Amino acid sequence: MQCSDLNLKAPRALAARSAALDFCVETVVCIPTYRRPQHLQRTLQSLALQRTGRGFAVVIVENDATGREGANVAAAFFHDQGLRDGGLQGICLVEPRQGNCHAINAAFETALGAFPSAAFLLMIDDDEIASPDWLERMVAVAQATGADLVGGPVVPNFADERRAALSHHPAFRPPYDISGPVPIIFGSGNCLITRAVFERLDEPTFDLRFNFLGGGDLDFFTRCRRSGMTFHWTADAVITETVPPSRVRSSWLALRGLRIGAINYRVQHKAARTVWLRVRLLLKMLALFPLSLHRATLLYIIERHAIIAMHPIAVAIGGALAALGIELQPYKASKIVP
Repeated sequence: MQCSDLNLKAPRALAARSAALDFCVETVVCIPTYRRPQHLQRTLQSLALQRTGRGFAVVIVENDATGREGANVAAAFFHDQGLRDGGLQGICLVEPRQGNCHAINAAFETALGAFPSAAFLLMIDDDEIASPDWLERMVAVAQATGADLVGGPVVPNFADERRAALSHHPAFRPPYDISGPVPIIFGSGNCLITRAVFERLDEPTFDLRFNFLGGGDLDFFTRCRRSGMTFHWTADAVITETVPPSRVRSSWLALRGLRIGAINYRVQHKAARTVWLRVRLLLKMLALFPLSLHRATLLYIIERHAIIAMHPIAVAIGGALAALGIELQPYKASKIVP
């Protein structure tokens, strides 16, 4: 297969590719990227160092059609890796329509189309580093359990070590501690999705209504659960997330809580198909605030950290505001990614 055979959907365009490509691989790692070139470099390096005998490819989606810093990193990485035997193989395309759902959909659609034998699609964010056995463990668990979707922990790596106590904050703490079947996974930053999942759900994979709010992954996983698909958690398939100083500020964590509340409301609102169900959801969102005060008190007793304790309150406020038609859109192009 040649580059011209990739059949990228307009207006997407090919930005870079490795010199050698095996289009018969069974595993593809998808990486959406937006203005994090230095982080992307480390992400790709962690993938190149994976300890596995499985052949795999990467699909990188540059979502900054103007700057293209990520595409430049990918091109240079493919070139450097091409000088070595067994280097990282893959392609990088540009998705000019801005928004994380556009970028993630582009990654999945391209992986499924360009690699027809790919049975396992994994995803890692462009500010994350995969542990050396990450890919092997994720795929091995999917094969052994037959789960439709597999998730693993994203562990924070704080640039300011003095903020390490925030690793217990719900914004950073993985949802499960031990491996095994789980009812659902919540984030796409460390996940495996089998090809059969995409064949059973309608397109687009990630609902574009979550493009600038975030939460397209939670909506996707919720739809998978409602369709009867199975989930498994793999505690030892670890990914590390780089947490810059800007993301440990009280203001950022408060906004994160508000956004989570808004996402929770939006996902539930989609399933509320009658007027009565939507009224009941509105009342539920408003009732969560007094309950959040109780949860905050318990969290403070356990963690002795006010920022952590404030999280359930911020989530409740975010849900109530969204129910009233007020929500954040943090993924607009005007934002600056640290």
